[in-house]
Amino acid sequence: MEVQLKRINKFLSEVGYCSRREADKLIEAGRVTINGVVPEMGTKLAPNDVVHVDGKEIKNTKEPFVYLAFNKPVGIVCTTDTSVEKDNIIDFINYPKRIFPIGRLDKPSEGLILLTDDGDIVNKILRASNNHEKEYIVKVDKPISQTFIERMRGGIPLAELNKTTKKCKVDKLDTYTFKIVLTQGLNRQIRRMCEYLTYEVETLKRVRIMNITLDMPIGEYRELTKDEFTELNTLISNSTKEYLASSTKIKKP
Repeated sequence: MEVQLKRINKFLSEVGYCSRREADKLIEAGRVTINGVVPEMGTKLAPNDVVHVDGKEIKNTKEPFVYLAFNKPVGIVCTTDTSVEKDNIIDFINYPKRIFPIGRLDKPSEGLILLTDDGDIVNKILRASNNHEKEYIVKVDKPISQTFIERMRGGIPLAELNKTTKKCKVDKLDTYTFKIVLTQGLNRQIRRMCEYLTYEVETLKRVRIMNITLDMPIGEYRELTKDEFTELNTLISNSTKEYLASSTKIKKP
């Protein structure tokens, strides 16, 4: 029977060390070795190969994966590089297993972020990032006009990113506060959108990612429920299929 070889980035993802994207970065930086040798990108593992990252052997223990919802405080940075950032999310949570955040939430922002040690689900969620909803509550520095709401809904040109934001749901909650639901994840998107309309964000809180809602105190985390995880997998599956279908369309000449 032929042995199915596995790429090194997939191995690191499946054992819960990091996502495939992060694994590629580690390989490119020369921090990964196979049998003591730094591999090339895309190298496949044989059954008896020994993998190290930064000199530490990485084994496949096959423990159950962890899926957490965390209410991130302002000032915490969403990075796994604990040597660079003092106020990083990994040290703050101090979870007994190695986990990593799915996506990002800016340092000045607070609210819901998901963390896991399942590299495959990270890839699926990020691949579907332009198809799933993320909901935010935002307070700005001056009274919100109806024009502001309508323009935010219709799409804002972001010259520095060379993009125009997608149409989105925006509702005024009170004089200075609005709710916005995005289906894309551009860098500092909401802050840039507000700045374009001469508003400044004072507070920004993410309260929902797809079917997962923020329901724990700030600075605390909980495991996803079985029902939440089942629905999340369904949403990811549908989004991934849509992504693959759209990305493989042949354009007519």
